[in-house]
Parts: sequence; C-alpha cells; structure tokens
Amino acid sequence: IDIQKKIDYEIRMREGACKLLAACSQRDQALEASKSLLTCNARIMAYMSELQRMKEAQVMQRVARRSSDAGPMDDRSPCKAKVAISDLRIPLMWKDTEYFKNKGELHRCAVFCLLQLGGEIFDTDMVMVDRTLTDICFDNTIVFNEASPGFELRVELYSCCSEEDYSAGSTPRKLASKLSTSLGRSSGKKMRGALEPGACSPTSNGGGAAILLPVPSVPGPKYHLLAHTTLNLSHVQDSFRTHDFTITGNEECSYWLPLYGGVCCRLAAQPHCMTQQMMSGCLRVKLGGEPQGWTNVYGVLKGTNLFCYHQKEDMEANVEPVLTIGINKETRIRASEKDPHSKAQNICITNQYGGEEVMHTLAADSREDTQHWMEAFWQQFYDMSQWRQCCDDLMKIELPSPRKPAIVTPKQGSLYHEMGECIQTPFLHIYRGRKRVLSFRFSQNKVAPASGEGLLLQDNAVSAEIRALLSSYYNDR
Repeated sequence: IDIQKKIDYEIRMREGACKLLAACSQRDQALEASKSLLTCNARIMAYMSELQRMKEAQVMQRVARRSSDAGPMDDRSPCKAKVAISDLRIPLMWKDTEYFKNKGELHRCAVFCLLQLGGEIFDTDMVMVDRTLTDICFDNTIVFNEASPGFELRVELYSCCSEEDYSAGSTPRKLASKLSTSLGRSSGKKMRGALEPGACSPTSNGGGAAILLPVPSVPGPKYHLLAHTTLNLSHVQDSFRTHDFTITGNEECSYWLPLYGGVCCRLAAQPHCMTQQMMSGCLRVKLGGEPQGWTNVYGVLKGTNLFCYHQKEDMEANVEPVLTIGINKETRIRASEKDPHSKAQNICITNQYGGEEVMHTLAADSREDTQHWMEAFWQQFYDMSQWRQCCDDLMKIELPSPRKPAIVTPKQGSLYHEMGECIQTPFLHIYRGRKRVLSFRFSQNKVAPASGEGLLLQDNAVSAEIRALLSSYYNDR
C-alpha cells in the first residue's frame, strides 16, 4: 500500500513537472524541470519493480505453505545498513587544442547523476560543464538507509547540451514518423529507430525493459544517459577509490563529453549491528580468580564490543563502562553449565590478545536469558560474516547538510520594471527534497519568473491549475 501511494505521488509530481516544463522560458529553469521529470520517471519504474517483487514473494510464500515436502526454513537474515556515496568526481579528457589552447567552439552541457539502490533513487545537483573544467564534481552526500549485503548501487551520468534549441522538443519524433511513411515499411523502420530516443534517452529506463507507463512528450531539453556503473559490497572502503565507467554515448552526440572512463568516489557502509544496540540486559561478570568475585553489570552488545556498565543509567549518561569485552570475527563464545545441580548457565567469551588467550565469564539470571544472549551473539557473528570489511571498523558517514537556496539576481530594465520588482507579491518556490528547483511570482492575472524576466502564463485557468497541483503536493509532504 505504501509503495502504491509512492507511485501515485510520483505520477502527480511528473504531471506537475510536465506543466512547469511547458511553462518555462528560461534555460536554467527548463533544465531543472527536465531533470525533475527524468527523476520522477525513474522512481515510478523503481517502485513498480519493487511492487512486482513483493507480489511475487507473496505468491512464493503461499506456495511454500501449501507444499507438503517443504523443509524447515532458516529465519536468520542479515541486518540492514546505511550506505553513503560522496565526493563524486568524474575526470574529463579534453583535447589539447580545446583545453590548453582554448580553440574551437565552446561546448557546454548540463549534467547530473542519478543514483539507485533498490527502490531508493536520488539525484545530485545539476552542474554546467565546458572545457574550462578538468573534472565533474558533485559535492552531494547521498545516503541509502535500508541496504542489504547484496546491494547494487547503480550510478548513472546524464547529460544535455545546454545550447540546443529545445522549443521543438518533439521535432525528431515527428520527423521520424514522416520518414517512416515516405520511405516505405522496411527503410522507414530503420530510419525511425535511428531518430527516435534510444537507451540513452529519458524516455527509456537505461536500456532495460520498456517503460510500462506512458511518458509525457513535452517540448524542452532532453537528458541522455552518457555513462553508468554499478557498485556493490566489494567496492566499499573507507577511502577515496576509482571505479570503471561504462560510456554509452559517442562524439557524434550533442550531449557528448570526453570522459576519461572512470568515476572517483567514497563509498562507505554502516551496518546496523555496528551502530545500534543488538542486545542489552542485566548480567553478572566474573572479575578476578576468586570464586565469589561476581559483579552485577548492565551489558550492551553493540558493534565489536560488549560494554558492561554498573547500571543502565550509566549507559544513558555516557559514563565509561567498567569493562569492555571484544566481540569480533575471531571471538569464541560457548555456554557451559555453572553447576550440574543448577538450571543457570555461564557464557564464556574467549579472545586472543597479544598471543595470549583471555576468557571472560558471564552469567544471566535464567536459562531463557542466557539463550537470548547466545542468539544475539550468533546473529552478530552472522551479520559480521555478511558485511565483511564493513564490520572491521565503524566507517564514518557525514550526513548531508541542508542545501542553501540559490540567490536570484534581478535583471536590469526600465523604471517601470524596477518599480514592479519592489511590489510585495507572493512567491511560489518548488523544491525537490531540500533543494529549491523553481521560483514563480504570482500576481492577480499572471505568473512570472522570480527573476522578473518576461511573463510565463497569461491564463488564469492554467495558473489556478498549477496552484491546485502544487497545493496538493505540499499537503502530501
């Protein structure tokens, strides 16, 4: 149900992006609106795929229940993790005459990255690129909160030539249709396939299956898939690394940029077993060699340690624990009988420190509590085996900082124009996440861009429609 709501929400957002794209008269606003439209399409496809997988899983569960020969199922599953990608750098390889001698036509493109992990899709800021840049740099930190050990993070680079005349965005399709009818069935089909958007176009999902929902065709700039790569658990490292980029465009494309063939980034992961309390409760720990040397503690299993506090309040107040026992891939844990006539059990934890074997002995209040602690330890070991290098040390992830809205510089004009800028009129700001994408100023009978340059719409009906659409958008947030 939640995924269906997300699909409905993105469909409404896509309709709004189409209307805003048709209303844009400034190039930068049109590029941002087209970027939002492509992102909405990608999210719709991702949510539909996720919904299909959930339905297939439900069918498989029903079949397994009815199957008489179905064996016992292992309920143990690895914990989720927070995966973050940051410091995206894509090196460029300009020709000597273009970069050093500054010769030739200045080619400028608007680019951004689309990142998908499972059903989560994020986009970076849009960056304008020309031959004055040696690297495409995205300062965004993208965080995925529900990644599994088998995750695949797809990074796609989209590009659009900013000098293109996008006022006739549907011209290639119309031209292809006319050619297909005039050249005959066979030749026309080949020509139409060459002219219509392909795998690099926003009207496809990156070369995969065909889009299930009709994508609105509106005039405006069109982004194309220029390069892509897929990252997984083996690429996670707490440092800056370079990964191969698969380039899909060529020099004949208007959106082409001379990519070096690699993408540099920092990919980090924080499994929940490293950041959250996986088990806590009262224990007794044996300190020293005295038979009666037992101390009551409050144990917390988190990360690669079992922290032992005097009391629960010490843990909540961030007081230093009285004892810290290492829990890592080399740790050995077993349950042993404390007394043949007693129902309670001891938990023996053995570690290697400097070539010496050190054992700590703990005891729970009951056999049930001991079993719960042992299950927590086995789950911790299982999570560590699945997340591998991510559980050696806690990797640092810096949360994204709030994006500052862009400063709009008013255009110079006549005295009447400058007086109009001083009038207190309501503004409408369109946001994607924390980033402001478009700004409009409303007056009684028209909608104008926030910069004050030209009129966008003169029709009250269209203005009211956009108002209603965006009102529903904010109510759903």
